[in-house]
Amino acid sequence: MPKALILEFDGDVGREDYEAVNGILGVDAQSGAGDWPAPLLYHVAGAKPGGWVVFEVWESQEAQEEFMHRLGPAIAQAGLPAPARVQWLEIAGRVNLEG
Repeated sequence: MPKALILEFDGDVGREDYEAVNGILGVDAQSGAGDWPAPLLYHVAGAKPGGWVVFEVWESQEAQEEFMHRLGPAIAQAGLPAPARVQWLEIAGRVNLEG
């Protein structure tokens, strides 16, 4: 069953940092182009007061943990701190209303 993940970054982390990490990973969140991992089902990111939040849905927690071998070094290369919050959520339901 798919699982959701929240990554919260505190401090002076914003859109430019997010785009820098995406550039290192070779993905474009605006167009959906690039080398997105197949087990990633949904990705959204945005600003919060005092930081940045990424919310994702993955086929499994193990699939995301495998992707961390790419994401962790990309975050470090962009000069960002580790996420202040990493939380997994059990998904009770999901609906795609976009089309």
